[in-house]
Amino acid sequence: MKSFQAGTSIEAPAERVWAILIDVARWPAWNTTVDKVAGQVALGATVTVHTKVSPGRAFPVKVAELVAPRRMVWRGGMPLGLFVGTRTFTIVPQSAGTVAFEMREEFTGLLAPLITKSIPDLKPAFDEFVRCLKNAAERRG
Repeated sequence: MKSFQAGTSIEAPAERVWAILIDVARWPAWNTTVDKVAGQVALGATVTVHTKVSPGRAFPVKVAELVAPRRMVWRGGMPLGLFVGTRTFTIVPQSAGTVAFEMREEFTGLLAPLITKSIPDLKPAFDEFVRCLKNAAERRG
């Protein structure tokens, strides 16, 4: 199983970080890792992400779990679970209005060993996403 993750401490309440995170149409305004995001965050809904790391490609994902303001899970891939990418966003309140934020993506399925060979190193993009979210949430304070 191949996976990527990044996390940070954000000096903002969980509700503020959550509001920024679920407003996917506005991601390009603060998030330098995406060109466009379409759709709405609702359980079972589809969100389509256009990333800068894979220009010209669209990644449709389903919102598989939504626990406001703590956890959101997106899942996408091939039919029959042959290849599945699961991205989890986690917000954990800490002390004094600070949260721990983590974003993790795991690739699983029968074809994962073959397909993940062609997936670039997403760690730099994950680190950048986390930095951008931190900056956006802390600026709104």
